[in-house]
Amino acid sequence: MIINNAYQILVINRQQVFCVPHGEPLLMGMEKACQNAIQVGCRGGGCGLCKIKVLQGEYQTKRMSRAHISEEEQALGFALACRLTPLSDLIVESDHFKLQTQQSK
Repeated sequence: MIINNAYQILVINRQQVFCVPHGEPLLMGMEKACQNAIQVGCRGGGCGLCKIKVLQGEYQTKRMSRAHISEEEQALGFALACRLTPLSDLIVESDHFKLQTQQSK
């Protein structure tokens, strides 16, 4: 539900909710809301730290590096929060970069 021209974002595994203004990238909206539910890195898609999985909702993404988001992952709902713009309320999971790093050790 759009509230004051903003979308509600629930980061389910961090139990955090914040609003992102219509047309704004998810990561930027999170930072403006003073939340820390998603890791922040380069803010331009180059590092992959803000990798999330969208569980529910509509969104669009700008071009993402295949080094961080494969075509298969993108089809499963993975995206970089800095390259994702919500088109509706979203439910997402964060910490995928951290989990990936721990699993590769």
